[in-house]
Amino acid sequence: MSATAEALYHRHRLSVDDYERMGLANILGEEDRVELIDGDIIDMPPIGSPHSGAVKRIANRLARACNETDAILAVQDPLRLSDFSEPEPDIALLRPRDDFYAKSHPRPEDVLLLIEVAETSLRYDRDKKLPLYARAGIPESWLVDLAGQALWIYRDPGPEGYAKIAQAMDLSALRTRCLPDAVYDLRGLF
Repeated sequence: MSATAEALYHRHRLSVDDYERMGLANILGEEDRVELIDGDIIDMPPIGSPHSGAVKRIANRLARACNETDAILAVQDPLRLSDFSEPEPDIALLRPRDDFYAKSHPRPEDVLLLIEVAETSLRYDRDKKLPLYARAGIPESWLVDLAGQALWIYRDPGPEGYAKIAQAMDLSALRTRCLPDAVYDLRGLF
């Protein structure tokens, strides 16, 4: 394609407001497995049984370890990261709020921990979503690699991504920096 032809084409990024209006107009329905990342609507793969089982196991264990005065547990709910990104992380621990986020979706400053579970989406979660979370200032993210049977902990966010990445070696006593008194036992995850 020539430079002149390229000048005719321009990418139009969707804002979160545009994206949400598409939902209200039934252009995007609840059955559509999509999320908005950097202004692009991204198709998400269907959720397989191993993925949904892991999400349920983690959510139940996190709920047991902390109560709603410590954090609000959100499962596959929207998170407004910026004007152009509204992903739906598998699990989030959010700062308590009286309305339980009924008035607005959580924003980065509301997030204590995000967890992505990867059955078929490891590369996308690791290379696209986690850097996005780091740039937004999410303090800690966990990536559960079901195929590799590993849980990776990402901390110290910055514009280039997370500065500290480590594999969790003991799934029986996981802790987050934001809720250091809560201990999460994820034995049996793999």
